[in-house]
Order: sequence, then C-alpha cells, then structure tokens
Amino acid sequence: MVLWVFGYGSLLWKAGFDYEERVVGFIKGYRRVFHQGVTDHRGTREYPGRTVTLERHEGEVTWGAAYRVSGKDEEQLVLSYLEMREFEYDERAFVDFYTEDPPCTQAISVLVYIGSSNKSKNQYYLGPAPLEDMASQIAKAVGPAGPNYEYLFRLEESLYQIGCVDEHIIELAEEVRKHLGHDVLLGGLLL
Repeated sequence: MVLWVFGYGSLLWKAGFDYEERVVGFIKGYRRVFHQGVTDHRGTREYPGRTVTLERHEGEVTWGAAYRVSGKDEEQLVLSYLEMREFEYDERAFVDFYTEDPPCTQAISVLVYIGSSNKSKNQYYLGPAPLEDMASQIAKAVGPAGPNYEYLFRLEESLYQIGCVDEHIIELAEEVRKHLGHDVLLGGLLL
C-alpha cells in the first residue's frame, strides 16, 4: 500500500513524519487562503491565529509537496499523527496531484486536510477578512509554538524555495511586516 499526503501549509517545512519521497507539484481547483483559525500552535482560544486552508476555486492551482509513505504500519502511524496534528481541519479528501518536471501525464491521488467554511462542522473557520485586519491578527497572535507571523513567513519562504509565487501570501506577509514595524529575522534571513 502507498499513501501520498499533500502539504500546502506547515507540512512544507515540517512534515513531522518519516516519508520515502517528497515531490513538488500542485493540485487544481483550489486556492490557499488564510481563513482557518488556530488555537493550539500559533494562537490561543482568547486570541486565535490564522493558518491556511483550501478553498474551491475554478481555474486555480495550489502548489505544495506530496509525501509518499509506504507500508500498512507506516501509513497508520502517519495517519494517526496527522489526525492529531490537523484536528482543526474538518475535511479529508483525496485529490489529484500533478507535477511539471517531468510533466505528469497521470495524476497521483493525494490525501489533503481542509478546513471547510461550514461553521457548524468547523468551529475553527474564521473566514475572509480585509487584508489589513488579517495582517493585524497574524502580527499579534502568539501560541505555544510561537508567533503567528512566523508561520506566515515560513510559508512564504517555503513557497519561494519550491519556485511558487503566491501573490496572496506575499501581499499578506508584506502587510504583516508593516504591522510589526520592523524587519524580522527568520532562519538567518532578513524578511
């Protein structure tokens, strides 16, 4: 048995599980948005942070990485880990994953965790907000894993490393930097 898991947020820089292969590519029909609340890592119940989720959007592609895990025991271990890590995401789906190099003629089915916009099923869904409001929230939120802006800046850096230009992430990161009022060092890089 083989399981592929798609990472489009923090899984890009911290999978947290053993895998046999990591492949950069994209899924179609979704876009990455900062609409999911987080109360356990980069925020609190009193002041939630924001993380990315996927939103269906015709014609869009979301770049990320697919991780291959083989063997029944290994798959179960990874699934158990992800159920605990991604508990704030209420949907699990299998979607088609594509690569460009070499061009993928046949899609790979990947598991993806999605925080839906259905507030009766997803208590962590914050929804859209004006860019400045999201930036202010991300600049101020802090949780046990650190400041929320660190999540955004790591995502921006990880996308850059795989050759992805995500205008929404770039624009939001620039706005957060304005709210912070100073340059931020992350991993030795001035952001």
